[in-house]
Amino acid sequence: MRHANLITDPKLTAGVAVRFDNVSIVFGDHPDRALPLMDEGMSRAEIQARTGQVLGVHDCSLSVAEGEILVLMGLSGSGKSTLLRAVNGLNPVCRGKVEVCDGNGLVDVTHADPQTLRRIRQTRVAMVFQQFGLLPWRTVRENVGLGLELSGMGKAERRDRVDAQLKLVNLTDWAERKVGELSGGMQQRVGLARAFATEAPILLMDEPFSALDPLIRAKLQDELLDLQSTLKRTIVFVSHDLDEAFKLGNRIALMEGGRLVQMGTAREIIANPVDEYVAEFVAHMNPLGVLTAEDMAEPGAAEGTPIAPETPVIKVMELLKTVPAVALTDGRRITREGVIARLIDPRGTAAKA
Repeated sequence: MRHANLITDPKLTAGVAVRFDNVSIVFGDHPDRALPLMDEGMSRAEIQARTGQVLGVHDCSLSVAEGEILVLMGLSGSGKSTLLRAVNGLNPVCRGKVEVCDGNGLVDVTHADPQTLRRIRQTRVAMVFQQFGLLPWRTVRENVGLGLELSGMGKAERRDRVDAQLKLVNLTDWAERKVGELSGGMQQRVGLARAFATEAPILLMDEPFSALDPLIRAKLQDELLDLQSTLKRTIVFVSHDLDEAFKLGNRIALMEGGRLVQMGTAREIIANPVDEYVAEFVAHMNPLGVLTAEDMAEPGAAEGTPIAPETPVIKVMELLKTVPAVALTDGRRITREGVIARLIDPRGTAAKA
């Protein structure tokens, strides 16, 4: 079978926030009919034709570390949103299990009783939707505090918590406005504030910025990274936008047809796509957002103050405007010609040939 189970980097196994353990999801009344065919490697279309069941996710194993942003990436129908919604029990798992850290250890969400599942949803996991999920007849303040209100938090404490979140997302002046009066970007900020207000350590974000225009989307991506640098939540983020995935994700998990194809950092995926499906994705990405000085380095010396290998390539290009080469702290150098060659061939395939 072409697709293998993918397990998290061993360096990230300590402090696991979410673990998917051989998770399979089937939509239909008889998943047992589909599972053997899934194990044989049949496609979603073949399985549906034979059994009437729909393959959602097949045999996915991965872990998400505390404080990590993991992006689930793939085309429409790849299974990324289906897998995401298994974290809080919205999509039932027919084989395997999903575990979530509750502060004391990992709790099996898949087989949890209703009381445990309710506690996980109220205190450990929050969700931000593409459609915002806001109540248009309520004010911004009331929408941000909705989860706190449902949990039974008192008005005074709720107001203090909401005020802090409104300040965090720059919406204090809009607190008493109806959400329908806000732009799409501002409404999405309300959704973010509502998720952060619960102080849930795990955020599930299902294509939250995809309905926004490119400029607003880029701004909200930057704001999310700024918030993450302070709050350090664990975020599982679904996207079909490769540049967004590479910008936000500490790691990216690429999915196809309900199966996990490849997982790694942006640089790892660019350098070593496992198949043509991944290579096609990589071919359309913007390397300026991913490559660093390390990727451009070559043997040789250069004059001037050396820079670190992890320096972003955009900064390197600024330096090369005034000098022919830049020195690295490890004794190597970067030249204008080397940068141009790598940008033309981000995967370095010409050098490997």
